[in-house]
Amino acid sequence: MPDPRENWTYVETYITHGDERVRDWPLMDSPVPVLTVFVLYLMMVKQGPKMMEQRTPFQVQGAMVLYNLAVMVLSIYITFEMLISAVQSSYSLKCQPVDYSEDPRALRMLNAWYWYLITKLIELLDTFFFIVRKKERQITFLHVYHHAIMLLHTWWFVKFVPGGQTFVLGFLNSFVHIWMYAYYGLAAMGPHMQKYLWWKKYLTKLQLVQFVLICSHALYNVCFGDCGFPRLFSLSSVIQSAIFFSLFTNFYLQTYEKPKRQ
Repeated sequence: MPDPRENWTYVETYITHGDERVRDWPLMDSPVPVLTVFVLYLMMVKQGPKMMEQRTPFQVQGAMVLYNLAVMVLSIYITFEMLISAVQSSYSLKCQPVDYSEDPRALRMLNAWYWYLITKLIELLDTFFFIVRKKERQITFLHVYHHAIMLLHTWWFVKFVPGGQTFVLGFLNSFVHIWMYAYYGLAAMGPHMQKYLWWKKYLTKLQLVQFVLICSHALYNVCFGDCGFPRLFSLSSVIQSAIFFSLFTNFYLQTYEKPKRQ
């Protein structure tokens, strides 16, 4: 593979046209499919609660348990695949270009990133379950923004930079989602599981730590990176991580600190 630091034409080709390896993969040839899903999701958020107004809540406990277990297992798989691929390829935590070659290690990272995108599609079902159970209060701005933006943001990364510097983002987020969906799965089993869910507060703290690490890692590349990884994608990670940190911090304060003071 050409060294991106010595051949910017090579890098610019992929930044302009996208990764040729995913051209024929479902959802990846054009942004139209993922934008369609994005619009349909927002329509579901808007119209779903209205459609449920005159209906009784659906009983979907079994489906929710299986759903959360499936997302948890998929997150374990993605975390493992990204980590092994990065270790085998001797990734640098400071600055790592994307390997666009057909090397098995590069393809392994690409495959893991594609499955990471699939999880962002599957996770839209979080909102669906809130709607059919008539839990509209759970559909907050944070909830909708997180799901909608992560779908678009992840597609953009898979299309143009599936690997390299983005490894830290995908790895950390998938790792956090293992515990997040483990929590959701236990909670879905019923009220008798509440005594085992004392660690919800610490799960939110883990999410905040995740955003700090992702933002710091991406910010280093924005300021000092010289390995050929495009700074635009790192800058977008910095901005999104900062927004998520702000939103989740507000959630933490409203959920845990405000009731304590009162």
